[in-house]
Amino acid sequence: MKNIAAIALISLAIVSCKKETATITKVDPKTGKTITVEVPADSVNKVQANPAIKDSLGVFTQSFKLEKGKTYPLTTYQRDVKTMTDPQGKTLNGTSESTDEMSFTVNDVKGGIYDITINLIGKRSSQSADGKTIVVDTKLPIPKEDNLKMIWNVNRALTGNKLNMKMDSKGNVISITGFDAIYTKISNALGKLIKDANQKASAVAGLKQSFNEKVLKDQFAKNLTIIPKKGVKIGEKWSTSENADESGKFKVVSNYVLKSVGNGIAEISITGGIPKKEEKKSQGEMTHSMSSELAQNGTIKFDQNTGWITHQNINVKTTQVETISDGKQSQSMKSVSNSSVMVNPSGK
Repeated sequence: MKNIAAIALISLAIVSCKKETATITKVDPKTGKTITVEVPADSVNKVQANPAIKDSLGVFTQSFKLEKGKTYPLTTYQRDVKTMTDPQGKTLNGTSESTDEMSFTVNDVKGGIYDITINLIGKRSSQSADGKTIVVDTKLPIPKEDNLKMIWNVNRALTGNKLNMKMDSKGNVISITGFDAIYTKISNALGKLIKDANQKASAVAGLKQSFNEKVLKDQFAKNLTIIPKKGVKIGEKWSTSENADESGKFKVVSNYVLKSVGNGIAEISITGGIPKKEEKKSQGEMTHSMSSELAQNGTIKFDQNTGWITHQNINVKTTQVETISDGKQSQSMKSVSNSSVMVNPSGK
């Protein structure tokens, strides 16, 4: 009887130690063919029969399959570390951070059109230099410093609000409404801080230029839909270009590659930037030159089932050198900025 019990315990131990596995299909990045592999069952994200990011003959397209009643996060975070070096070689370092927290709640979906509430949850910014840090956070009490009170009041009036968005299943934003109520709220908040009517109107007008339907449409277009409408294959590259300044003289080129699709995640890599450019102006014996360049690299991940962005981390390095020379000697100022641009930082 004891031997039988011992055998049973040994058998139980063997069964409990055996890891369950699952079989998944994925596209081999080297051959482009669909292959079947065995992986630990607990590492598999279940992929729906008809996911939002799917392939047809190896060509992947992106759409959205969001669920009514569910809320999807879209928090953007940026951290900039800047180093300036003067002609004598002395350096000055500074760090700035900013966070905009939003979420999207699906109210309804009819005829392929999503009715979505955009929740403006919170804004935070901080700056550090010379061992001192200042923070403006809508989730914290108003700062004591007078020069920060206005920023906090505007941000506080901006958050805690809702906008309504209509978007189709391909990610095209049809409309975003509800701005007027927020403008009124901000105007009232500024009224307590700015007594001059013209100054208050100017402040509100400035805000309207940076926070409006077109600006948000452009932002969501960049964040939510990356894969081209025509679709791409694993390993395929595509590029986009946008103006880096108002004149259009400098353009940021972004090169994308669809790295992989499988296990519920579509991953895209990004490189590119602004090639080094140099401008020179001379007056008499004096020559003033300015060179600048920008390089970026990182990854973007989407949920294969819903099409929603789960995580982005892009590193951007900007280098600028300004030189003045009289032909015999020269002096240079150098500025280097290393930035991390993230979406849903806590995502995987």
